Amino acid sequence: MQRNEMHRQIANLRKSLFDQGYLDEQFVQLEELQDNSNPNFVEEVVTLFYRDSARFLYSIDQALEKRPMDFSKLDSLMHQFKSSSTSIGAKKVKTECTHFRSHCNARNAEGYHIFLTSYILSICLLFI
Repeated sequence: MQRNEMHRQIANLRKSLFDQGYLDEQFVQLEELQDNSNPNFVEEVVTLFYRDSARFLYSIDQALEKRPMDFSKLDSLMHQFKSSSTSIGAKKVKTECTHFRSHCNARNAEGYHIFLTSYILSICLLFI
């Protein structure tokens, strides 16, 4: 009985993440790659994504602190982060990366800080 309840909660959470725009069809394709020979595939990929996200955010934060700002380095970091987000189906993160890169192209340092605040809040909401 508890196992059925857990599966129901997971299904509801998954649906909610799609409904709120956090995930897209790429995540479904990722799920389709999971099978009996690798039953934890999605969990492992998502765990790697979160580890990479922490690394990217740290690198971005460090680059934002340097003066003068290296806009090409920031753009490169965001390009990598966007690619990682796209591959896992993290739609909202991908969208925020696109916004961040537009701030980079406009050399808008204020926009970077807004992005980081918005992104960090989005990630925190996933764990609440």
